[in-house]
Amino acid sequence: MNDLFREIWESVRRNKLRTALTGLAVSWGIFMLIVLLGAGNGLINAFMFGSEDIATNTMMVGGGRTSKPYGGYRQNRFIRLKSGDIDILRSGTFADKIDRISTGISKGGYTLSYGRRHMNDVSLHATMPGDLEMNRIKMEEGRFINEADIRHCRKVIILPHLIAGNFLKGGKDYEKLIGEQVNIGNMSFKVIGIRHGFENQNDKELYVPYSTVKKIFGLGDEVDQITFSFHGLETERENEEFEAQLTTALNNAHGAAPDDKSAIWIWNRFTQNMQMEKAAGMIRMALWIIGLFTLISGIVGVSNIMLITVKERTHEFGIRKAIGAKPWDITKLIMTESVAITALFGYIGMILGLVACEILDATVGQSEMEIFGESIQLLKDPTVGVGVAVGATVVLIVAGTAAGLIPARKASKVKPVEALSAN
Repeated sequence: MNDLFREIWESVRRNKLRTALTGLAVSWGIFMLIVLLGAGNGLINAFMFGSEDIATNTMMVGGGRTSKPYGGYRQNRFIRLKSGDIDILRSGTFADKIDRISTGISKGGYTLSYGRRHMNDVSLHATMPGDLEMNRIKMEEGRFINEADIRHCRKVIILPHLIAGNFLKGGKDYEKLIGEQVNIGNMSFKVIGIRHGFENQNDKELYVPYSTVKKIFGLGDEVDQITFSFHGLETERENEEFEAQLTTALNNAHGAAPDDKSAIWIWNRFTQNMQMEKAAGMIRMALWIIGLFTLISGIVGVSNIMLITVKERTHEFGIRKAIGAKPWDITKLIMTESVAITALFGYIGMILGLVACEILDATVGQSEMEIFGESIQLLKDPTVGVGVAVGATVVLIVAGTAAGLIPARKASKVKPVEALSAN
């Protein structure tokens, strides 16, 4: 075995440029594959960021404008949902699929004050207990709105942690605000909880019980939207059929054409998530295809170099066979050289690729860009798992071995007489 590696080393030493070019092709292939996968993962993670914090089995329903005249009503009529629409969701064929229901109204343009500190342009978001689970609201301190708050129309409020931190002069002792009174105009509310706000959206929404806002502003039974969680709708087709039935039922309740898709809008997080997963899968597949073609170029480079090696060393192989070397000895020599070059430079490319992904994470992964007034992270965690990197390197080594098989078989079939007479 030592003699075998010594021969490989002598071959590499005599052909430094050839070995370097072969190694560069191999290293570049695995390097580009890892970097492409890392950047793709970062793009997908940024694309999917936030979706894990929202329950996917939820739908949101809101009023739109009619696209056609119907039942004596004119076209382009605005539809406003009512609390009575909740009864439609709780009855008939919908009751078996729907779990929790929440509704809400938003009122903006207020000033929030606590002692001598103020916060302008805040909005009241009237909500119900179901929002905690459906929107997976993270509570930093205190509790969320409960059924007793709704039943007794309590004047309680939940602040986002950004506003709470401002009131605490940058502190995070949120428990100090629990039980305190804050003012919105001439109205006083008791703080019962601090929730985690969305920093990249300048979150200024103050959560209050739906019944309280409804009573204070005399809103009657109108609502902005209705949100509900559901079960038993596993496929895209089942979701589409459910949405069509719900649209028809609500349209009938509001005097709109049963097939008017503009009168009522439905946002289905489940189907949206399915579409996002499909898009992410297509991106991953495209990156793998590009990366594999890059790997193939490296493998072809190994094969070509081995073919050149066989041709250059034909005379040497003839002498070996003349003094008793067997075909397997020649094959083993070429194959081992191919594996050694592929493994060494493949490992170097893998390490460089992982380092490049970490650099990408520390630079581009920490930057953001403004889109429609919101800060969007360009790449999030653009890295590749060590298992994937090692697996790709192993595939490259196996492929490199296969690439060296053809020239190795050719070398083993060289006849001593022909080899010795070759120039």
